[in-house]
Amino acid sequence: MRTGWVMVVLIMMFVTPAAAQDRGGEDETGPYEVAPNWPLPLHADYTWGSTIGVWAVSPDHVFVFQRGELPVSNEPLAAGYIPARGGATAAANNRMEHILCVYDSTGKLVESWEQHNGLFVRPHRIVISPYDPDKSVWLIDDGGHQIFKFTYDGKKLLMTLGEKGKPGNDKSHFNRPTDIAFLPNGDFYVSDGYVNTRVVKFNKDGQYQFEWGKPGKGPGEFDLVHAIVIDAQNRIYVADRTNSRIQVFDLNGKFLSQWTNIRSPFYLYLSKDNYLWVADGMTNKFLKYDLNGKLLYSWGTFGAFPGGLWGPHQFSVDPEGNLYVAETFGGRVQKFKPKKGADPARLIAVRR
Repeated sequence: MRTGWVMVVLIMMFVTPAAAQDRGGEDETGPYEVAPNWPLPLHADYTWGSTIGVWAVSPDHVFVFQRGELPVSNEPLAAGYIPARGGATAAANNRMEHILCVYDSTGKLVESWEQHNGLFVRPHRIVISPYDPDKSVWLIDDGGHQIFKFTYDGKKLLMTLGEKGKPGNDKSHFNRPTDIAFLPNGDFYVSDGYVNTRVVKFNKDGQYQFEWGKPGKGPGEFDLVHAIVIDAQNRIYVADRTNSRIQVFDLNGKFLSQWTNIRSPFYLYLSKDNYLWVADGMTNKFLKYDLNGKLLYSWGTFGAFPGGLWGPHQFSVDPEGNLYVAETFGGRVQKFKPKKGADPARLIAVRR
């Protein structure tokens, strides 16, 4: 009897009281929490349209690329959802302002490249080469069928590829290009794109080298080429969006493998710790894969509320581990901070 009481006391000493345990919740934002009021609003009467690009150089220098501004809507909407903003550039009442902005850690606007607004038709993505000490800013405009290379401060346009308003499938034209991936020597590959079904290689000076790809579902064939990255082993990963897969190639375009059953890969991100993170724009999830294509972890849920996702089109991580997500249908960029004590394996590391 005495022995039994001793056992009960010992067990109670090592059991956490039920009242101290967390209850409820859905873990909607995974290992992150939303940073409130970031960024700060620019106007009272206008809001962002489709927000499609974000690149965090540091917490105090976050580029945001979007498709023009729309009037704030006061009409009541079912379930509290705002209208989808994907067609912002086609709206009659939109205005092409604040297309490329830079924000600091508090959400304050510190730069706006208003002098370049007239260049763009339908912005798509922003990229900075990890090998470029000057941090030149590359802006892809799929609606205008062009790619622009700017100095870091936006004061000088260094290179233009493609011809505005003239789609094509040759060495000097694109048909709705979507993304860029770089090699250490400055050469780069363009995913081209919404209409063309190819990957095109250029040298560092923008001179055409070669291409591969054609319409279809077989190896080396594409249906909406939407994103591209290159790993340390010189393998090229291409988001074949409408075919619901990622294809892997060598630097010469030789097919190596494919990862299937990825519903709608919008964006590919190679982290410094050698994982491929994918933003799925249909399931509204972040997906973590090893470089053999094994799914390791996922999080995210649909919603226009803070922390929900509606078409994550591009994301970026700053050196402090903050995550920024641009939503094409949600018409916003959100900042997420790692939760205290979050498992590092579930956090997205800075890019490679």
